[in-house]
Amino acid sequence: MQPWTRKEVIGDCTLYLGDCLDILPTLGKVDAVVTDPPYGINMAARGTIGTSKSALVKDYGKSDWDKTPPPPEVIDLMRSISEHQIIFGGNYFHLPATSCWLVWDKQNTGDFADCELAWTNLNKAVRRIYWRWNGMIRKGEDVREHPTQKPLGVMEWCLTHIPTTAKTIIDPFMGSGTTGVACVKAGRSFIGIEREPSYFDIACARIQDAYSRPDMFIEAARPPEPKQEAML
Repeated sequence: MQPWTRKEVIGDCTLYLGDCLDILPTLGKVDAVVTDPPYGINMAARGTIGTSKSALVKDYGKSDWDKTPPPPEVIDLMRSISEHQIIFGGNYFHLPATSCWLVWDKQNTGDFADCELAWTNLNKAVRRIYWRWNGMIRKGEDVREHPTQKPLGVMEWCLTHIPTTAKTIIDPFMGSGTTGVACVKAGRSFIGIEREPSYFDIACARIQDAYSRPDMFIEAARPPEPKQEAML
């Protein structure tokens, strides 16, 4: 029996619906992990993001998907199958010392953190990006589909720190598929895993849409219709 309940192939992206703890051991080696796991801060229990004072409140529905962080064996698995790693929220997990943290400065004036940190195993100095994400004042045109969704521009920037020889990127906590969209725009292959069916569907739609809008500097053809493999 396969460890996933659905599998979609869209262009050079392969997306799995299921638990990454079950799926990761079946995939073999990949070039890089770029991911934003749940931090265990239980934000999803609120159901809403934003306040009436700073931004329109969006209701995502109460959930418990970020009540606890991933177990240590998941972090170990991600690191063991990949050569390069970028892990947002690395300050919440037990990871070795590193010379390179990627810092997303939100230029925030609200109640949320001013910055978010991504741990890496990259052999370079600390790097920072300014990308305003302050209530309704946001850089870019991202439509927020997930309560902890990263801006596409931030994930595109993260990919620039991965060597160009790394062709296949995996995100075991795919969410609404932002890492996958960034990979499509960068001309890299992508593997995504997500256990929430609603977000899996959103990720599939966003990645399909990204292929239909290729960047002028990336040679990308519109892929065939997604191929679905479902467990019976």
